[in-house]
Amino acid sequence: MKTMAENKTMKIAYFDCFSGISGDMCLGALIDAGVPLEKLTSRLQKLHLPGYSISQKKVTRCGIAATRAEVLLKGKQTQERKWADISKIIVGSGLSSGLKRKGLSVFRSLFEAEASVHGGQFEEIHLHELGAVDCIVDIFGTLIGLDLLGVDKIYASALNLGSGSVRTSHGLLPVPAPATLELLRGVPVYSSGGSFEMTTPTGAALIKSISADFGAMPLFIPEKTGHGAGGKDPDSMPNILRVTVGSMSAPPADGPLVVVETNIDDMNPQVYEHVVGLLLKAGALDAWLTQIMMKKMRPAVKLSVLTVRGRLDEISEILLRETTSLGVRYYDVSRNIMERRIDHVKTPAGKIGVKVSIYKNRILKVTPEYEDCRRVSEKSGLPLIEVLESARTAAARLIKKTGKGK
Repeated sequence: MKTMAENKTMKIAYFDCFSGISGDMCLGALIDAGVPLEKLTSRLQKLHLPGYSISQKKVTRCGIAATRAEVLLKGKQTQERKWADISKIIVGSGLSSGLKRKGLSVFRSLFEAEASVHGGQFEEIHLHELGAVDCIVDIFGTLIGLDLLGVDKIYASALNLGSGSVRTSHGLLPVPAPATLELLRGVPVYSSGGSFEMTTPTGAALIKSISADFGAMPLFIPEKTGHGAGGKDPDSMPNILRVTVGSMSAPPADGPLVVVETNIDDMNPQVYEHVVGLLLKAGALDAWLTQIMMKKMRPAVKLSVLTVRGRLDEISEILLRETTSLGVRYYDVSRNIMERRIDHVKTPAGKIGVKVSIYKNRILKVTPEYEDCRRVSEKSGLPLIEVLESARTAAARLIKKTGKGK
């Protein structure tokens, strides 16, 4: 049974960074959202990093319950690592290739930012506190946690950077730290609330590398929320990172949907069939005509096309080349469609295909395929209306028998 649906759902996570973001806040939020610490630490062991443990405890920040996660180091740790050292740890780990690739991307951005800020060569830059075991665990703990939650795509709000100053291995630096600001080029940021570092370089590198987009919360269905607490507890605002995990309809492979439209009042109506055929052949998901009255009360036709943004140029070119239109307009749209598949039912006249429509794992509609019914009618000699009715009866039995889509 071949599925015809395009409304596959995907799991997303939205990082609400109203109090900034750091590696330990990410860990805490994901644990709070349901990632078992035992599974997380088990997967982290594949990095082959000794001398640490992860603690978790429930805390409150301005009355909001949150999880405080900390990487606790045992004994003296090597603090300075070059790119070759970090990449060797990652590549030599037992993690999946996808996690390795994401981790390398995060750390590469850290090294590039440090090299840009301090004017050194990429290969020669040492990461001080950013190359420590706790930073590595924060980053890979976050990546593993998202993987354990089954998250397919990540979005984030604008980042609150905080203000004031922060003490680093380079001395007392302004907030945001230079490396943080370098990492966040092209990302919406602001400063509000407490006078301390809210977004750390680790948090900046993580969210810049993994987030598909920054801004308002997208349209999705929330399923669980986790709050990760930062180390400070100011009175002015809850120092937490809020991560909401849920599901949303997966966009088509070529991107978001758009509707392309044009009004036509001076074209031979016979041409529309030809144009619509070209549009559908070019990948349009649908095309339709609407009778309208234009500004001088002249009857006209609005030709509308539903397509993916990736085919916008091709669809627009067809409309401009094949019709009398002088321009088109387009706008983004969303849709919610039922999953569809083709099944077959047995009737006295023969086997007929039916389109099965499913919503929330339940069959809601079963529609006989007209061309199948016509073919069976012609072959059997039975009236088409009888074949259609027979197919509908068999389809109704299918709904009653199965009820569920899967």
